[in-house]
Amino acid sequence: MSKLTTAAKRMLVGRPFRSDSLGHTLLPKRIALPVFASDALSSVAYAPEEIFLVLSVAGLSAYTYAPWVGLAVALVMAVVVASYRQNVHAYPSGGGDYEVATKNLGPTAGLTVGSALLVDYVLTVAVSISSAASNIGSAVPFVSTHKVLFAVAAIVILTAMNLRGVRESGTLFAIPVYAFMIGMFVMLVWGFFRIGLLGDQVHAESYGFGLKAEEEHLLGLPLVFLIARAFSSGCAALTGVEAISNGVPAFRKPKSRNAATTLLLLGSIAIVMFMGMIVLTQKVGVVYAHNTSDLIGAPAGYEQKTLVAQLAGAVFHGFPAGFYFVTIVTALILVLAANTAFNGFPVLGSILAQDRFLPRQLHTRGDRLAFSNGIIFLAGAAIAFVVFFGAEVTKLIQLYIVGVFVSFVLSQTGMLRHWTRLLRTETDPTQRARMKRSRVINAVGLTMTATVLVIVLVTKFLAGAWIAIVTMAAIFGLMKLIRRHYDTVSRELDETEWDGVLPSRTHSIVLVSKLHLPTKRAIAYARATRPDTIEAITVNVDEPDTRALVREWERSDISVPLKVIESPYREITKPVMDYVKRMRRDSPRDVVTVFIPEYVVGHWWEQLLHNQSALRLKGRLLFEPGVMVTSVPWQLTSSAKARAGREISAPGSVRRGYGDEL
Repeated sequence: MSKLTTAAKRMLVGRPFRSDSLGHTLLPKRIALPVFASDALSSVAYAPEEIFLVLSVAGLSAYTYAPWVGLAVALVMAVVVASYRQNVHAYPSGGGDYEVATKNLGPTAGLTVGSALLVDYVLTVAVSISSAASNIGSAVPFVSTHKVLFAVAAIVILTAMNLRGVRESGTLFAIPVYAFMIGMFVMLVWGFFRIGLLGDQVHAESYGFGLKAEEEHLLGLPLVFLIARAFSSGCAALTGVEAISNGVPAFRKPKSRNAATTLLLLGSIAIVMFMGMIVLTQKVGVVYAHNTSDLIGAPAGYEQKTLVAQLAGAVFHGFPAGFYFVTIVTALILVLAANTAFNGFPVLGSILAQDRFLPRQLHTRGDRLAFSNGIIFLAGAAIAFVVFFGAEVTKLIQLYIVGVFVSFVLSQTGMLRHWTRLLRTETDPTQRARMKRSRVINAVGLTMTATVLVIVLVTKFLAGAWIAIVTMAAIFGLMKLIRRHYDTVSRELDETEWDGVLPSRTHSIVLVSKLHLPTKRAIAYARATRPDTIEAITVNVDEPDTRALVREWERSDISVPLKVIESPYREITKPVMDYVKRMRRDSPRDVVTVFIPEYVVGHWWEQLLHNQSALRLKGRLLFEPGVMVTSVPWQLTSSAKARAGREISAPGSVRRGYGDEL
């Protein structure tokens, strides 16, 4: 890298960490909570909103079902949190649902969980950032009209922050996450205090609006389906719970206990906020619709604010600072909610890469001991979803939560088999009682999550969930192909016996374009290898230049013979390839070594002006058996200037413990 590139990288991600400093990046609970729980906590900003949006199809009367839908979601969340507390104790290595499913249900189930979670993490980023754009748009009209631009910029900034390392990014994110908790609890407490104790008339800006219902007076099965769809949308509040089980290795010791405590805090805070939002929404009379044209009584040009913005506006009426504080911290935590995925996706990708289901580059830590390749890949995929769906939460959320509930179901099934297997050999009564209790908790969790998954598939499949399912299937197939490739390569390299027979003879060929210093170095090096035969070849693409080269060669003191290869169509690569192949056919047991002089340049644009023929030749020769390719470098002045004072940034050097003194 150039000095400018290196300086820019250091400004972006900071100085590299040594491998032995990994322990210092582990997280205490106060930092782990905002790092891993921001996704689930932030869901209170859009999950209640989605419940009311779905119910609005049946008119204002359907809003009466919202608290019951919310209670059902809260119950499922409590059961899932309790179930995952068993997971983090049983499997603290960080594999999470993938490890549980693989060890107890087999590789296919584990790969299904892996593909589902990868898709869910990408959608977590897309949904959270898009929701943040909507919330900020409620206070800043410019963002409302440029949501895609805002979302892409936010993802890029979040990526840069995560490339600096888990602990550093967690410290940066802790303040806004705790500010969001404070803001939401103050809003809920003050709102209920004003309404319940002070008897104030607290009304939202949409209070008194009517609603054009698409389907009024729904009864029977259609009403049940509508409530089920509202429930499935509200279950978006459960996303992020699984991230803690995947991130146990990032906690300080005792890892399992700290992760379980963080999970309990997450569940308690999220449930209180979620239910408080739903009840307060009914109290202040928020009317929410898919389109403002469906609102009866709304003034001309009315811009519908998000649910959080309307609640804050009503509760803090006459106190603008409170409204802006809640709106800003809500937008911030929605941006930071994506950080849960930025911590979970790279870790899961690293584990899958270690098991050879993903490219090995995803298994390697970067300069800051974060899984940099996984972070960058996640950012690119999330940006693609944001751009394709126009940063619209209502569209994106239809794809959401399918993946996470697939992982929930398989994980809980795996945990049931885990406890059953342990109970067969455990004889201690105390331990058996604990295992039976854990098995009951996981059984209830399986029943709940399986029910929710069925509801989600039935109510959301045609609305967009099929896209997520197809994507999961594609990733599943791709990972199987990657594993097959790695297994094939491993068999080729490990099982084939090498006879150890040396080649009969070695032939050296030096490619020549001009008789200059790089050519002379290549000839000298080729002779130093002591081949059986050595010759120089040049391709005749320009008759006068070739004749001049031959005359100069004959006048020189070089004893290596020069052979001219004719090229009537002015090609270089094909005549050389034909000549080498002919040598191989004549002597199959011999080895041919091709020496190619190359310029070493100091600027990227110089590379475009040199070495193009050499690169094409190397690319072709590498596929020829019995042919070795050797590059003989000649450093130009520009490369010496670029090298002077440059910090070495060899791939993997920091991971091998080398310091900055190199």
